[in-house]
Order: sequence, then structure tokens, then C-alpha cells
Amino acid sequence: QVQLVESGGGLVQPGGSLRLSCTMSEFSIDLYTIGWFRQAPGKEREGVSCISASDGSTYFADPVKGRFTISRDSAKNAVYLSMANLKPEDTAAYYCTADDNWGRGIQVTVSS
Repeated sequence: QVQLVESGGGLVQPGGSLRLSCTMSEFSIDLYTIGWFRQAPGKEREGVSCISASDGSTYFADPVKGRFTISRDSAKNAVYLSMANLKPEDTAAYYCTADDNWGRGIQVTVSS
């Protein structure tokens, strides 16, 4: 069974940066299209970004375009979501996904 673990969240000031990691056990993460979602309190879960397993193409939701990047690290069996110029509205629990498998999520709080 695919198990995903997110890490790298925390508290950051507006304008700051964080890098979230999504690691996978048992299987090669390179075989999967990996998605990142987020959910803020009182709001619906929304897609943030994904990276394709087939050709490495990437997608970013409009609110994060130009600020977030996504990348793979095959050696560490991880996918990273690098977040820059963070805004208070980026505050949410962030989840990585592979097929129908979800991690438990990691909190990102952007506040001064």
C-alpha cells in the first residue's frame, strides 16, 4: 500500500519561504503523478500543484503561479513543493496525493 508522508511545514512570516516534502514508502515515487492540495479552515479543499509521472509536466493553480514550484528527487524518493513569497491566504493544511492515496497533511501558517 502506498504511504505518503508530508513534512516541512510550519510558521512563516508573510513574504517568507517554505519547502514541503512528500515522501513515499514501499514504491518509487517516480511512478506516480503527485498532487498537492490544501485546505484552510472553513474552506473547501483545493488543488495547488501536481507533477506528472509520464513527462514531468507540472500544473499550478492560479493563486500560486509564479510563487510555488514542484520538483522530484528520485534519490530521496520525494517530491517537493517549494513555496516563496508566502501570503496569509496560503495558510492551510497541505496534503500530497498519489492516485487515491493521501498523506495525513502538514500545517502551513503564514502570519506576522
